[in-house]
Amino acid sequence: MKRNYGMSILFCGLSLAAAGLAAGEPAAPAYVVYDTGTLGGGSGFGSGINELGWISGGSADAGGALHAALWSPGTVIDLGTLGGTNSAVEWPVKNNHGLVVGISETATADPLGETFSCGAFIATNGHTCLPFLWQNGTLGALPLLGGNNGFATGVNNAGVAVGWAETARHDATCVAPQQLQFEAVAWGPAPGQQRVLAPLANDSSSAATAINDAGEAVGISGDCDVAVGAFSARHAVLWLNGRPVRLATLGGRGWNTPMAISNSGIIVGFSDTPGDVVGGVLTPNFQAALWTPGGIINLHALPGDALAEATGVNDFGQIAGTSIAASGAQRVFLWQNGRMYDLNELVQDDPPLYLVATGDINDRGAITGLGCVMVAGACSAVHTFIAIPAPGSPGRGAGHAAAAVRPFLPADMRRVLAQHSRFGAMAPEREVHPE
Repeated sequence: MKRNYGMSILFCGLSLAAAGLAAGEPAAPAYVVYDTGTLGGGSGFGSGINELGWISGGSADAGGALHAALWSPGTVIDLGTLGGTNSAVEWPVKNNHGLVVGISETATADPLGETFSCGAFIATNGHTCLPFLWQNGTLGALPLLGGNNGFATGVNNAGVAVGWAETARHDATCVAPQQLQFEAVAWGPAPGQQRVLAPLANDSSSAATAINDAGEAVGISGDCDVAVGAFSARHAVLWLNGRPVRLATLGGRGWNTPMAISNSGIIVGFSDTPGDVVGGVLTPNFQAALWTPGGIINLHALPGDALAEATGVNDFGQIAGTSIAASGAQRVFLWQNGRMYDLNELVQDDPPLYLVATGDINDRGAITGLGCVMVAGACSAVHTFIAIPAPGSPGRGAGHAAAAVRPFLPADMRRVLAQHSRFGAMAPEREVHPE
């Protein structure tokens, strides 16, 4: 399948404006939010939601370890680990046939002392981290590319998974403790089958973040860096038949990351804008971004916020994401018909959670992510939520008055949110490398 991801923005801009304005101002949608519970610990988050309503993500167990988890109606399944303490599903997974991919700590010490990409999301305790595939109740490791670590992000309904893995090559563009190059990889559909998705010319490393049912994969290309965002995401990439195609950005030097791609080829994520180099340091200023065959569109953030990242898109063009204030406070947004809404203002009165970060949205419009359990105006814990479209108009009672007041985030809650904000939110600054 061939799509034209050229640089022209005019067609997209006009089309999206018309979608929001034709027939007047569209009615605001309404949602009902549910707290889906945990594996017995105090925290949980949803990263993906498929068409069956199954949620994949991570949850603390009763002992405090973080485990990959799968929420199906009425139950939470612990997917286990590959021998280490922690595991998680950190990217949207939309597979409808019971396949889940993610990352897991092992019991093997990393021979090079790296933390790799996994260290930004789960505690690896100095151990290696492997990509996993869970199916039929069994968790198994996906093969690497000659290095010690890997990361799986998505799997389509044909059973092809994507992510990235280290090679055996020591890369001069890596920043300590990272030493080895990594490349995007597609696994399957046959067991043990894999192929490299190469970076763009003149880049050393790549990572695939999502794949659709047409086999189109998206991700990043750039330097090895510390194997997480920043200069690793100099360029946004679409792989068509395994060939990397450079996507437009919003003009910044780093953090240019597609997060999801719909079956119709619509891509969402985030991208830095011009001015992200301050005093010789790359300082994230990313905004939620939408890529269509006509180009890239800046969706911006919710009013008053500084940063935003789109994390999920469905086949009807609805987008879910996270909007971030300069203080680090976060809230969930829904974008549809050319308009961005604060999801907290669309839910029932007195909802069980204040919604602070997203994972994904399915074709029914159901959204998952993580929300704060509120106690005396403060975020006391974060739990996985599911927000389901409801008939009628959103309420305007106590729940919506509370939505206007951001919850206080204690330091431990800020760390939890930063850990599950993928390549963007609250990311460390990076000293600018020469071009």
